[in-house]
Amino acid sequence: MTDSPTDLVPTTRSALPAPDQNAWPELAHTPDTPFKGRVAKSLMKRAVRKMPVRVTFPDGTSWGRGDASSPELAVASSAGLFNRIGDQTKIGLGEAYMVGDWSAGPSTDLAELLTPFAARLTRLVPVPLQKLRTLVDIDLPGADRNTTEGSRANIEAHYDLSNDLFTRFLDPTLSYSSAWFADDDESLEAAQVRKMDGILDQAAVTEGSRVLEIGSGWGSLAIRAAQRGATVTTITLSQEQAALAQQRFEEAGVADQIEIRLQDYREVPEAESGTYDAIVSCEMIEAVGEEFWPTYFQTIDRLLAPGGRVSIQAITMAHHRYRATRRSYGWIQKYIFPGGLIPSEKAIDLSLAQHTGLTVTARRPLGRHYATTLRLWREAFNANWDEISHFGFDETFRRMWEFYLAYCEAGFATGYLDVVQLQMQRR
Repeated sequence: MTDSPTDLVPTTRSALPAPDQNAWPELAHTPDTPFKGRVAKSLMKRAVRKMPVRVTFPDGTSWGRGDASSPELAVASSAGLFNRIGDQTKIGLGEAYMVGDWSAGPSTDLAELLTPFAARLTRLVPVPLQKLRTLVDIDLPGADRNTTEGSRANIEAHYDLSNDLFTRFLDPTLSYSSAWFADDDESLEAAQVRKMDGILDQAAVTEGSRVLEIGSGWGSLAIRAAQRGATVTTITLSQEQAALAQQRFEEAGVADQIEIRLQDYREVPEAESGTYDAIVSCEMIEAVGEEFWPTYFQTIDRLLAPGGRVSIQAITMAHHRYRATRRSYGWIQKYIFPGGLIPSEKAIDLSLAQHTGLTVTARRPLGRHYATTLRLWREAFNANWDEISHFGFDETFRRMWEFYLAYCEAGFATGYLDVVQLQMQRR
């Protein structure tokens, strides 16, 4: 194993346009943190010394146990990479990718490269140094709290980017959540339909069911429920999603069975208490926030009719990881999902027990299916980038989304993250 230069002087960056200073003000300049950069460099060198990867530098030196066929992390700027990681430990790696301080090697898939890191995520930093987490973690911004007003702003920041963006990489159902594949050859569209049917089956949605959906997406789950003969009330905070969802209801011929509202779950009227036979929510709990889980579940309990059922599809992580990360600010929260927090199944169980009469009565884990879903999204995103870029998205945005999709794929592929369909009923 060879070493790289000890001084963190800037090296030639790959031929990428510099980030637009107006759009990306925090990325315009590399942090001037040489001491933190040297610490980050030392920790990364230690972390990769036994990993089946190659970290290569412009001068031809490399780190890692990988050979020529192993995933390659190609460093374009040592100063950029290590100073950014040193400056913001949980954010710097992603920011360095966004600006081109490093890339996946020419024959390396980005998710394949990130997977060994995700598999060792809890061991990348030596245990004694993990006790210093509070010194480097950034607190969650108060502006990102999921109050009624904050939730609207957080949802709009992601889901109102552009319907044109999402339609260029999602399948025809426009489902922006994990699919459920029968086998490796099944299409993404068919797997998304199976996922929706799994949720509706858990919630026992049949002809005549009165259904509440919390988080409309672009309307596919509501359409599928209406096609079973249900009447659906679906609520969302995204104006962009609501407009396209209403159009899709009409095109599907079920608009008379579905009412869509621009409404927070906390704003569903008291008069509707106990009126819904089924309540469904697909990957929306991640936007609720720990502070508001009791309110979220109490609202579901209040609105559910006697004998009714609930089905929630939720991204989860192990309980000890949730507890370790729940109050710290990461790259995903800064750039992709402001206010987002992934719960554990145990945290959900505890919140239900402490604040409601509901309990989980069935669990369907789909984590490996999410890795496949994310890979297909990323392939479609990259294949359609020329079209997407015409809607005003620049190269920094492209690398941000590429990193986001690959980063999440690696998390699900290694089991660091899971996604589960949870059926709930009253105790």
